[in-house]
Amino acid sequence: MVIKPSAEIRNNYRKVADFCIETGEPVYLTNNGEGELVIMSIQAWEEQRQRIRIEQALTRIESDEESGALKFTPAQDVIQELRGIVQKSAVERA
Repeated sequence: MVIKPSAEIRNNYRKVADFCIETGEPVYLTNNGEGELVIMSIQAWEEQRQRIRIEQALTRIESDEESGALKFTPAQDVIQELRGIVQKSAVERA
């Protein structure tokens, strides 16, 4: 974790920005010794947002599965159904 005073961003913006971009790590900024802001690269921000969206989706799926609202079909059944569709299509074209 990198912690810097808020003056660091004002005095050394490029250095701080390059650090965030190159490492993907955030920099925590303080004001009068108290944590105030976190800065990070746009790429790191987008990756973090994507991870959160995936985690939320997985949580919803797990919840649906536990409540019985989500049903899974075994892969073998899906393959068998698709083969039937392909065979029916082939017969209809013949």
